[in-house]
Amino acid sequence: MVIETPQLGDRSYLVHDGSVALVIDPQRDIDRVEAAAREAGVRITHVAETHLHNDYVTGGLILAEKYGAAYLVNGEDHVSFTRVPVTDGQVLRVGRLSVSVVATPGHTHTHLSYVVRDDAHDGGTEAVFSGGSLLFGSVGRTDLVSPHDTAKLAHDQYSSVRRLVESAHPEATLYPTHGFGSFCSIGPASHQESSTIGEQAESNHALTDTNEDHFVSELLANITAYPAYYAHMSPLNAAGPGAAKLGVPDAVDPEELGRRLKSGEWVVDLRHRVAFADSHLQGSVSFEYGKGDNFTSYLGWVIPWNQPLTLLGSVVEVEKAIRDLARIGIESPDAAVGLQPGEWAPESPRASYPHGDWTALWKGREPEDVVLDVRRPEEFEASHVVGALNVPVYELLGKITELPDARIWVHCATGYRASVAASLLDRAGRNVVLINARFKDAAGAGIETTP
Repeated sequence: MVIETPQLGDRSYLVHDGSVALVIDPQRDIDRVEAAAREAGVRITHVAETHLHNDYVTGGLILAEKYGAAYLVNGEDHVSFTRVPVTDGQVLRVGRLSVSVVATPGHTHTHLSYVVRDDAHDGGTEAVFSGGSLLFGSVGRTDLVSPHDTAKLAHDQYSSVRRLVESAHPEATLYPTHGFGSFCSIGPASHQESSTIGEQAESNHALTDTNEDHFVSELLANITAYPAYYAHMSPLNAAGPGAAKLGVPDAVDPEELGRRLKSGEWVVDLRHRVAFADSHLQGSVSFEYGKGDNFTSYLGWVIPWNQPLTLLGSVVEVEKAIRDLARIGIESPDAAVGLQPGEWAPESPRASYPHGDWTALWKGREPEDVVLDVRRPEEFEASHVVGALNVPVYELLGKITELPDARIWVHCATGYRASVAASLLDRAGRNVVLINARFKDAAGAGIETTP
């Protein structure tokens, strides 16, 4: 059974024989895994990690402890908790399932994959759980450990995926953890929902490129920025994270909320970006919840780590946001529940800024105005508004004072990152206009863009 976490581009798995189950790479909110086990009518006896994750806080330890399950973690990983150390070539039994451990360094030095065979079926039906090794169309990125190790890990990745393919039947189903929008993937990952080892052997560039040095150079050339919070995930996982606290806290008193806004604490408004632009509590920032799957990654990327955080939104929005943030180690944020600023802090000052589409820019831009593109550098290089400045949204907080003292029209690819950036600029007292439109529509509105 697949447990999707589209907010982070990851998948966890429940593998069972009809009686007992192995869980692979569980997210921190383990209630979803527990629900899957109840639905299948199975008992969790084993929990396995492919690696110490860099993009989320694991639920593996707490799940294993809760059910008295064996917690399978590479014996070479330095961790602060009791685990069942596993190593390359080891074969374990989970009911009638045999689980073969395959060392697949590359995404990390100690990365493991698991080849699971159901011995009750003719020919031994197989599944391969590859974590951040072999993905659909590509592989896991190799630059998350250390800049000094990136090239070596890329070479390791090239060898590992070949070894993994040789360890399983071509018809074995492939189940990676990353690669569904996760920043842990790199290269031309496909958007397919399922695949087999044989399909990947024929189409995955990591397996079809016969020149290892060429593969490595291409992989390194495609390395892009990743969320800043990644730096904290592996240490948290090695220390052994506890249970997530997913309840909605008591509402923050309006007077206290006003104090937090005035003192510059991080107060996050979860409403739609346009509603925020039209009216918001002065000093708050916009991270629209429920628009695509951008919320968790960009909040964790933009807001400095381990800062006090207050969420503003409906009960449903706040509850979901708390769950999402717990997955990346942001613990127990405070909240004020309501549908609009007047319900959160009636006496606190309000603010607003204009918003529009590309036609608004075409008609309203003055010569001294600035167009700010907050997409990633590779997006900007591919095509951009002529004369625009590029500051990725995840770098903007530290560069606001470097921007020209002028009206700033801010855009991205869809409007989401631009709305975050516009709120940061507004919070800093800058004159900002949100371009709430898709970049691909700019040229059709008369805006000059590079090819």
